Amino acid sequence: MKKQSLINLVKYHVEKNDEAFAIEVAEIAKEFDVAGDSAAAQYLMELISNANFYVPQSNYRNLRFLRKIEYSSKPLLLPTIIEEEVIGITKAINNMTGISKFLFFGAPGSGKTESACQIGRLLNRDILSVSFEKLVDSRLGETAKNVSTLFDEINHLTYSKVIVLFDEIDALILDRINSNDLREMGRVTSVFLKELDRLNEKVPLIATTNLMDNFDKAIIRRFDAIVSFNRYSREDLIEIADSLLSISLKRATNSKQDVRLFNKILRNLEEIPFPGDLKQVIKTAIAFSDESNEYDYLRRIYLALNGNQASIDIQKLSNEGFTTREIEILSRVPKSSVSRKLREN
Repeated sequence: MKKQSLINLVKYHVEKNDEAFAIEVAEIAKEFDVAGDSAAAQYLMELISNANFYVPQSNYRNLRFLRKIEYSSKPLLLPTIIEEEVIGITKAINNMTGISKFLFFGAPGSGKTESACQIGRLLNRDILSVSFEKLVDSRLGETAKNVSTLFDEINHLTYSKVIVLFDEIDALILDRINSNDLREMGRVTSVFLKELDRLNEKVPLIATTNLMDNFDKAIIRRFDAIVSFNRYSREDLIEIADSLLSISLKRATNSKQDVRLFNKILRNLEEIPFPGDLKQVIKTAIAFSDESNEYDYLRRIYLALNGNQASIDIQKLSNEGFTTREIEILSRVPKSSVSRKLREN
């Protein structure tokens, strides 16, 4: 330990500057780790963590490959079967059970990243996300070195205050799957597995992916728990969509809710989008709706979910079970004209 570090420790202690004291201890721990004394480094970090010292956001700027992300303070809408597992993971992290590495997989928009943030919200922790654009380097061997540096940063975090997020982890371990340099890909994956094995089990790590089928079994085995987000039933999606619509309409002054018509639009789809995509469709439809027509957003939702066709087929709507009034809303054709056209057919 450097003489200046010792002086700083005494100075910060006398001044009761807990923030500066914790930062100095973290720097000393890092020096120990680099020198090969990882046990002493971990002990120091545990001491300041147990003492409830906290390195705040202003000092995250010293991290090369991690950044704090902001997340919503509102509860997340999930199917019960997935929600129960998310709550279980939250309890496991809070109780420091030794289960700390989690893999969330599923289609885009299914709530993987939002669930990680939900866990952060429930535990009042910062979410530090890996910056893959900085981590992945085109130069031979650099990405593997960066991965080691990244985990060094992770192992020196105040573990009781953060959750580390590898969002779309396939960007790292599958990034070179189509390149000619398969040796480099293998080197990065090998280093990642090694670092994952030596990760401080008190630091919660959540990884997400859309490409679970492409993962090597050796990678999957490193995680303590794996959660599938592909378990939405059609009824789950409709129920969540209704909640999303209700929330969005509360901010709209010129739109009126019609849950029955909205649900009919959804039920006529072969495949209902996941909540992330539905939320965007709903928000956009309401934002761009005609203020003079309180149900215009429903027409826009119908068009967005059915390929944004240039014109709406009245007969098709009738065949799908829409009433004359509902067809009028979706097609902008007056009911009298709708009835006449249907009689003609």
